[in-house]
Amino acid sequence: MIGTVLIVLFLAALVAGMPLAVALGVASVTVLAMAGFDQLAVPTNIYAGIAKYPLLAIPMFILAGMIFERSGVAIRLVRFVTAMVGEWTGSLAVVAVLVSMLLGGISGSGPADAAAVAAVMLPSMIARGYPKGFSAGLIAAAGSTAIVIPPSVAFIVYSVMVPAATVPALFAAGLFPGMIAALCLLVPAIIISRKYGFGRDFKAERPPLGKSLIDAVWGLLAPVIILGGLRTGLFTPTEAAVVAVAYGIFVGMVVYRSISFRDLFRVLVEAGELSAVVLMIIGIASVFAGAGNTLGIFDAAAKSLIGLHSSEWLMLLSINLLLLAAGMFLDAISIFLILLPLLVPIAVAMGWDLVWFGVMMTINLAIGQFTPPMAISLMITSRIAGIGMEQTFRWVIWLVLAMCGGLTLMIVFPQLALWLPGRLGYL
Repeated sequence: MIGTVLIVLFLAALVAGMPLAVALGVASVTVLAMAGFDQLAVPTNIYAGIAKYPLLAIPMFILAGMIFERSGVAIRLVRFVTAMVGEWTGSLAVVAVLVSMLLGGISGSGPADAAAVAAVMLPSMIARGYPKGFSAGLIAAAGSTAIVIPPSVAFIVYSVMVPAATVPALFAAGLFPGMIAALCLLVPAIIISRKYGFGRDFKAERPPLGKSLIDAVWGLLAPVIILGGLRTGLFTPTEAAVVAVAYGIFVGMVVYRSISFRDLFRVLVEAGELSAVVLMIIGIASVFAGAGNTLGIFDAAAKSLIGLHSSEWLMLLSINLLLLAAGMFLDAISIFLILLPLLVPIAVAMGWDLVWFGVMMTINLAIGQFTPPMAISLMITSRIAGIGMEQTFRWVIWLVLAMCGGLTLMIVFPQLALWLPGRLGYL
């Protein structure tokens, strides 16, 4: 009964238009009061939820992503990838996907990745005859892979909530599935572009490869430094985030000189505001998770779900459909905080590897970032393109199906995710 009250109150608060953090807090505090618990436990749980060393990486990676976005790295990566790919029918669609994949190795955030690529590539794509709806949808889809390709803010949150899955193991496990998900997008992008002749009649001079590589090398080095430092043990994931910030400031202020002290101050303010929102949600969600665990709500629900599904594949299908549906309305971090207390006991009971399970969850949530109606990455790219989100729907459906194909590959062949962390000794 009390479990039903927790879920119903939370959903009712969301429907009423309350912010996510408030909805979580209202439901949690009410249920704890009904169960007779001391309300002093609430601030203690909030503090305990955010006073975790690995979470320090979140504001740092958010700041690093914003710094690289403003430093001019994106436009130099676009020139370099264009020099490699060349100019042909659909070539800019390929460039958009590949640049998003490269930036994903820097920002760790789907919306930030999509915004940076859209600002640089949308004008060029529209000038070459690509429809705004197609361009915005493709960039949003490609940008969403940033939460799967390391470094990933989502993986850090998952690791905090599931200590058995370490951050280095998750980062290594996400590399190949993230690349596969991005490359799957190339199939509909090329087919659609060739079918409709996007860019066919536009001829432009191919940028010189050597000069483009020299200009882009500072951006290309960023993921090498971050992931290489983690692998060699030079720094922890949290320290890697700080190194990424320092490197981004050096590139933006010293190498490219595209960021002034005033620009840096604005970036610090914006990153601080966004980090505060994320950490507020994490803190209050820990109260929600604590209430569910203390009252035995999530364990009881997990046992009920296991009893309903005798087949492992049927359970997997149900979880994936739940995650896809949730991803259409909420961001990845919020879904982790809300659903992991319920889903982790199921994964343990089914004998699934928790690192593989984390990658599977994250790919589902990446798909949700560009699946209407509440697709945050699609909302951002549509706004930059100056169109309504409904103009992207006819194109986005093919991109969703393509990435679902990549997700299916990872589910059927778990070694796509587990081979690298196993090889590196993280499992």
